[in-house]
Amino acid sequence: MNITDFINFSFVDVIDIFLVALLLFYLYKLVQGTVAINIFIGIVIIYLIWKLTDLLNMDVLSNLLGKFISVGFFALIVVFQEEIRKFLLLLGSTNFTNKRNVVRYFKFLSQTRESLDLNLNILLNSCEEMSKNKVGAIIVLQKNNSLDFTLKEGNQTNIQLTPQVLESIFFKNSPLHDGAIVIENNIITATRVVLPVSDRSDIPSGYGLRHRAALGITEKTDALVLVISEQTGKIVYVKNGSFIAFETSDKLKKLISQDLSG
Repeated sequence: MNITDFINFSFVDVIDIFLVALLLFYLYKLVQGTVAINIFIGIVIIYLIWKLTDLLNMDVLSNLLGKFISVGFFALIVVFQEEIRKFLLLLGSTNFTNKRNVVRYFKFLSQTRESLDLNLNILLNSCEEMSKNKVGAIIVLQKNNSLDFTLKEGNQTNIQLTPQVLESIFFKNSPLHDGAIVIENNIITATRVVLPVSDRSDIPSGYGLRHRAALGITEKTDALVLVISEQTGKIVYVKNGSFIAFETSDKLKKLISQDLSG
């Protein structure tokens, strides 16, 4: 192999590298914050070592790693089942004709993070008030994955988030209180949303259908969910198919802020 082969880049090579980097970036974003991130990093390291041994003509080690990677591909489908589902949903739900989505999906190219449009003070203050009054609620915060598959005719809205609006929606006698609501930035984009329910068997017995629905949507997408129990008034935070512990409202606010910015 000639050393000059690494220097003579064509335009197609640049596109190839960019697409691979983009693919790895979204794979990383899908597994970030989960146990799968360690597996993902391990696979990347093994792949880099394999390519290095192949470049240095270390035939025995290169063949061993190559066979491991080829056979391990099928095992990865099982290990990353939920992450692959999220990734395919991400690709299938991306609308590149929408200018807002183009900016959202390529904002990582910018060196500075965009400020959050969601007013967390309004959201969490309303949640605390509903918690005191034991008003059951399930609030979905949309991130990168589109939630259009949960929308049906009649449940789409365009309501500005205000201090009273959440309590009004989830008031027991309200016609909108059944189901979840979806918030994107500072707008309630849907109400009475029926979410996919998780079929896991390790959910604590004190958690009901709202908590299963919160797990279900976060297993399939990168959305974040706040659940308020109608029986206990407890606020539960869910992401990546897991219940996330927090001690105070300030810590919950910090968690949500970090997760929405990530």
